[in-house]
Amino acid sequence: MNADRPESPQVLLRVENLSKEFPLTSGLLEQLRFERGRLVRRQESVRAVNGVTLEVNRGDALCVVGESGCGKSTLARVVMGLIKPSRGSIYYEGKRIDDLPTEKLLTYRRKMQMIFQNPYASLNPRMTVKQTLEEPMRFHNPDISREELTHKIIEVMESVGVDPGWNQRFPHEFSGGQRQRISIARALMVDPEFIVADEPISALDVSIQAQVLNLLMEARKQRALTYLFITHDLSVVQHFGTRVAVMYLGALCESAKTEDLFGDPRHPYTQALLSAIPRLDQSRPTHIKLLGEVPTPINLPSGCYFHNRCQYATDRCRRETPNPILTGDSHWVACHAVEEGRIK
Repeated sequence: MNADRPESPQVLLRVENLSKEFPLTSGLLEQLRFERGRLVRRQESVRAVNGVTLEVNRGDALCVVGESGCGKSTLARVVMGLIKPSRGSIYYEGKRIDDLPTEKLLTYRRKMQMIFQNPYASLNPRMTVKQTLEEPMRFHNPDISREELTHKIIEVMESVGVDPGWNQRFPHEFSGGQRQRISIARALMVDPEFIVADEPISALDVSIQAQVLNLLMEARKQRALTYLFITHDLSVVQHFGTRVAVMYLGALCESAKTEDLFGDPRHPYTQALLSAIPRLDQSRPTHIKLLGEVPTPINLPSGCYFHNRCQYATDRCRRETPNPILTGDSHWVACHAVEEGRIK
């Protein structure tokens, strides 16, 4: 049953208690094993996303950050419907969309587009630029005329800095930066409201990254776009994001406005991440060294997932999973130490 919910007008997307697990043992024989002389059945899975709840307001550029393997890209694909969630729900403009049948989901496919990380893999090598840009437009608007389609292709290619005269070329004839511009153009062809960008500049040369990032920022202003931006580069977050959400082992640690999070990080994991940023004004770096190793997402720790690496951990942290609490103006933190006032 498709349950809708009243939503604040500025909230475009909301995910609620979202989780995603990938089973490691599919067949019965894989699940059976001997333990202490007894035959037992165990079903193991990778818990990639664990109970994430967040909101993306209209016009925001919400950056999701964290270490590699923390579930950022999985979250992006679940939001876009490329992967079905194991639990939880996704709302777009107050309408639940994660359980919609394919034909009813098409309306939202046009509003929501995705830019993938690797421009060398995300473009079909057998299609010209023109065919690549025509495909989404013809799918979502089959009645469009040839003249309108040609005009739209020219307009979008010019807006991303690609010469419209190159529309008969194939992807292998372009550099990585040019390919990513074409990927952005493909996403913009259907005039979306919301774009999920999964590390769109990480595969590019450093000299090109700033150009593509500025292009995304210009598109946000000119087209009133809203972004869910996945990245591990904190300097990009500070330059691009309006809000930041920090993930650790598939769970949300902290979320806040960009200036608030960088100016006053509350969660111990966020503090450790930000301490690793090189600063020219520091004669001696003040890195926070975390304890232990990152646990496997197959066997997650009890309580707070971060407790085995946290210097503030107590018995409560080992037993109870922390719930996000509001500590300031839209500044949410999931930490017992912050809740109890043990971290100032």
